Amino acid sequence: MGCHVNLVPHSMATVSARPKAPPPPAACSISNPLTSSNSQSSFVSTFSPSRHQTLTPLRSRRAMSNTGVRCGYKTEPLRIMISGAPASGKGTQCELITKKYDLVHVAAGDLLRAEIASGSENGKRARAYMDKGQLVPDEIVVMIVKDRLSQPDSQEKGWLLDGYPRSSSQAIALKEFGFKPDLFILLDVPEDILVDRVVGRRLDPVTGKIYHLKYSPPETPEIAARLTQRFDDTEEKVKLRLHTHHQNVEAVLSLYKDITLKVNGSLTKDDVYAQIDGVLVKLLEKKRATSESLAA
Repeated sequence: MGCHVNLVPHSMATVSARPKAPPPPAACSISNPLTSSNSQSSFVSTFSPSRHQTLTPLRSRRAMSNTGVRCGYKTEPLRIMISGAPASGKGTQCELITKKYDLVHVAAGDLLRAEIASGSENGKRARAYMDKGQLVPDEIVVMIVKDRLSQPDSQEKGWLLDGYPRSSSQAIALKEFGFKPDLFILLDVPEDILVDRVVGRRLDPVTGKIYHLKYSPPETPEIAARLTQRFDDTEEKVKLRLHTHHQNVEAVLSLYKDITLKVNGSLTKDDVYAQIDGVLVKLLEKKRATSESLAA
């Protein structure tokens, strides 16, 4: 399966400085999680999904940062994949996750646009296919993703791989390169809700802001009069896109079934994030415990 994108620039995350020396161990605590019936997961025991948990280190909230140092021990960074259909809220959740955990946000489409803009060898090869109206072959996209995940900031801070892989061959290629996620997040939203979200979307060509006729209508009649709709935000076309998405997800789920977190994406963005955050907190706690045991 190839990749097809629109050429729009996108900025990448930057690396934060590594602490010169770890401080002596300090006491830390984590509040008890609340149970949730809205999330499903194949995790066992300590990795079952939960609602929002608040990590409360006694020294500083910044210790929760995923730069890798917490309570005086070096902790392996998070490596997360996230998948969601169009209008599932995936972009919003990526923003929330990267903001708290300081992960490098990696989206294959953005990388491809950046490669083409830079004139790199992979970018030139990709443009040759796109100029012919063809999909960019897997081997090109996989190499671009592999190169980004290999960068020092991704290795140091951890990464959030957005909407990729989309096929079993892509997933296998990443595994062969040594990239294995700690968690595969799947935002699950009923099709009728997704169609409603997409069909009602409108763009303000002046500000670039996205509105929804039902959920976030324009502030003034003047703005409403100039709103436009994407050519593919129609019910017929969105159903085709959803069909493709479901095929892609099914192709990779079997490879990540033991680390999949299925989240009810029809809830509010805060409730969706609470489910994800609860599992990420537990995952970091497990990594920290492993680091401490190795350091002992």
